[in-house]
Amino acid sequence: AMREAMANARVGDDVYGEDPTVNELEALAAQRVGKEAGLFVTSGTQGNLVGVLGHAVRGDEAILGDASHVYRWEVGGIASIGGILPRIVPVDAIGRMDLDAVEDAVAGEDEHRGHTRLLLVENSFGGKGGRALSPHYFAGLRAIADRHGLKVHLDGARLFNAAVALGVDASQLTEHVDTVTFCLSKGLCAPAGSVLCGPAAFIAEARRTRKSLGGGMRQAGILAAAGIVALNTMIERLVEDHRHARRLAEGLAGIDGLRADPEGVETNIVQFSLEPGVGLTPREICTRLAEDHEIWLGTDVDSLLRAVTHYWVGEKEVARLLEAIAAVIR
Repeated sequence: AMREAMANARVGDDVYGEDPTVNELEALAAQRVGKEAGLFVTSGTQGNLVGVLGHAVRGDEAILGDASHVYRWEVGGIASIGGILPRIVPVDAIGRMDLDAVEDAVAGEDEHRGHTRLLLVENSFGGKGGRALSPHYFAGLRAIADRHGLKVHLDGARLFNAAVALGVDASQLTEHVDTVTFCLSKGLCAPAGSVLCGPAAFIAEARRTRKSLGGGMRQAGILAAAGIVALNTMIERLVEDHRHARRLAEGLAGIDGLRADPEGVETNIVQFSLEPGVGLTPREICTRLAEDHEIWLGTDVDSLLRAVTHYWVGEKEVARLLEAIAAVIR
């Protein structure tokens, strides 16, 4: 359906705001997350950077979690490009920053520090196994932001996974943030692209920032068409991905030499580790699975492996992985 939509997409020049399919996607995306306007961007990383640059300037500080994607996996762009200093707060086992620690991190009127302008948050929290964080947590962060005049930007790469896991509308997870970026190319399965959403005036200026970062894509409706299909047809079925991930975690927990926590799997990410004495590193296991079984896993750190379920991973694929990984570590 996405390929057909892409082939038949009406297009124009999005740099001039004249691509009807991009415009349709941006309006639909904003409606889905309860914001005034949206901006189609090339990736979640670009969307987060454009969002941050709209809230802070060089020398300002942004508070964010030490395991957050913006801090660990986006090439330090907010600092190297924006000149914005990350003020790091530890996160707990599911990705939450302690609210007291967040408030303590605000610079206040200390003339020796840059102004604290922004809280950067994430949901679902990829670095902690895709855990879905509740609206109550974000309400607490919003209260801190309001006390200190801060803005809040949400890295919602897998926002709809979190919403489905919690059984709430995505807008309930975004009502406490000023801006949000979500990916079309993860669980929603579009080939490329993300959308940054927020107030209309903010998005108008963000369009200028996107241009400066090389994000003017001209006839981008070809890509946006797939995003429309994603938002209209792929959200409700995310529950299937979550069910398959839980089944995978249960199977991994039953394999000698592996540690997995099925109860901690809330969305479509399964993190697991090796028992001492297995004799292989996570990277070696990933290599053997790819070379011998054509199965691709990830390993973010030396001790963890990561599997992600999606539209093309069902019960048969889960069973195949369990059989293959048992053979590799046997």
